[in-house]
Amino acid sequence: MTDVIKVDQVLDCTGMACPMPVVKTSKAIKTLEVGQTLKLVATDPGAPPDMEAWSRQTGHELLRSTQEDGKFVFFIRRAK
Repeated sequence: MTDVIKVDQVLDCTGMACPMPVVKTSKAIKTLEVGQTLKLVATDPGAPPDMEAWSRQTGHELLRSTQEDGKFVFFIRRAK
């Protein structure tokens, strides 16, 4: 993927276990304006299914989910 996502805020949840990445993401997304993007970095192996479920339940858009250097990276756009 060569398209660049503009990131408005970065949330580093490296080393945090479930449910902390979801809790921290819920708090962080509220500080953004609608349409802005949050980049979340996590190491918890449960983060990918957790973030997919969280985005479905909250309505925020999971733009991309990747794995880089053993870390999970998510780009989430605030939808409401």
